Amino acid sequence: MTGSHRAATTTRRGTGGAARDRRSGRTRIRIVLAAAVSLLVLVTAGAGWAYLRLNGNIDTFGADGISDHRPAAASDGQNVLVIGSDARTAGNSELGGGDKNDIGRSDTAFLLHVYADHRHAVAVSIPRDTLLTIPPCKLPDGSWTETRHQAMFNEAYTVGSTAEGNPACTQNTVEKLTGLRVDHTVVVDFKGFSALTEVVGGVEVCVPQDIYQKDLNPGRATRGKRLFTQGVQTVSGQKALDYVRIRHGIGDGSDIGRIQRQQAFVGSLIKKVKSDGLTPTKLLPLADAATTSMTVDPGLGSADKLVSFAMSLKDIDLNDTRFVTVPWRYEGARVAIVEPDAGALWAALKADRTLDGQDAGGGSDADGKDTGASKDTDASKDTDASKSADASKSAGEEAPAEDISATVRNGTRVTGLAARAAAVLEASGVTVTGTATASSQDHRTTVIEYGPGREAEARTLARLLGTGELRSTTGGGLDVVLGQSYADQAPGTSTGADSATASPAPSEVPAEVAEGARTADEDLCAALSYG
Repeated sequence: MTGSHRAATTTRRGTGGAARDRRSGRTRIRIVLAAAVSLLVLVTAGAGWAYLRLNGNIDTFGADGISDHRPAAASDGQNVLVIGSDARTAGNSELGGGDKNDIGRSDTAFLLHVYADHRHAVAVSIPRDTLLTIPPCKLPDGSWTETRHQAMFNEAYTVGSTAEGNPACTQNTVEKLTGLRVDHTVVVDFKGFSALTEVVGGVEVCVPQDIYQKDLNPGRATRGKRLFTQGVQTVSGQKALDYVRIRHGIGDGSDIGRIQRQQAFVGSLIKKVKSDGLTPTKLLPLADAATTSMTVDPGLGSADKLVSFAMSLKDIDLNDTRFVTVPWRYEGARVAIVEPDAGALWAALKADRTLDGQDAGGGSDADGKDTGASKDTDASKDTDASKSADASKSAGEEAPAEDISATVRNGTRVTGLAARAAAVLEASGVTVTGTATASSQDHRTTVIEYGPGREAEARTLARLLGTGELRSTTGGGLDVVLGQSYADQAPGTSTGADSATASPAPSEVPAEVAEGARTADEDLCAALSYG
């Protein structure tokens, strides 16, 4: 009896101990879950805080200053205009920018074209002294300026004379120049640039010779102290800013030479960021520094949009990231754009052709197999061809482009328009026997004058140019007089009913442009200066 009672008592105690163990286990599980939830909340809150901080850093400029007359958007590729501003408030004057009462100016600018395959990119630098046409731009009072011809490129940013500058006007000007739609515009000032180079731990550069204070500031009476020693070195902060701003004392002291060093610097910066790894741990401090003094268009005006855009570039190899300068020549103390070379470059980018002529339109996957998009294109060729033929018949008989010889005259004040149109025609097989300025420069419409028996050829020219009033003459020639109707179009494109077939096949980028390109992984000390 006593033993049985003792046994029962022992059993009950054992059951109670197991119950306590179960309760203890449940308690531990609850503690672990609570800790995990707390950690998740902290992590989420931390990420949220980081995004709120980034969002708070970003300034945007008004979209109402962007022109209503814009080139068509690309299907998959992107064009991003990057502007370096040398005169903004908030501490930039201490780094070499203008004072707080100064107006915003653009020190450097390039158009980054990200190809549709997202595996290639090319940045085209536009010298700030380039002579071109600045289209109408919005002023602070809401009015719009008149078109300005033969103006310097960096004057577009000063339109309105505000401390913030006018990035929308610069965007309008680049779209007018290239015929490419600018999807996004980013402005980085001195302070943001300086912080960015410090966050990445410095950027490796090559200095071709010793550089002194007078090289950075030619107004100095004496040479001053040495800022840089010849050779490869790592720079950040103020020193990095000095490196990219040096214009005198290297090469011919031109802006072109400075652009080449800036391209080398950006390539080295990209290389450093990629080598560090595109992880959130690395990207968030980088994004924080980059956005501190950044102004963007509304389409990039949030942290998630900026990070998403940055991550879309992660598959582009250094060797497939190229830098070029728009084809140029000196015109006195200024820079003129060389045609038809520039037109061929814009046409290649628009067609997603790389500088060496490869198709980077994203029509094939990484293994080179056709994607659905390319199959759809192939399947619709017959339909497109029949539409083209029908359009041709309704408009009248045309002649093969290869059988046409014509002269092209510029009837406007838009510089280089005849050369640009000539490049478009020649890309389709037309022989342009000469370009010239028309007897008057006030032509509103484009006129194609044709002699007896050449109406079919004139129709072809009108289709290729996307505009043109046909006018018969007693002479035997074929003469194109370009009017504002052509200047208002995106170069190298057509706005006609059969525009899908009217755009000529892209011409190859001139060898001088392609061969002069710099890759992001190129030798740091190679081709650092013009002259």
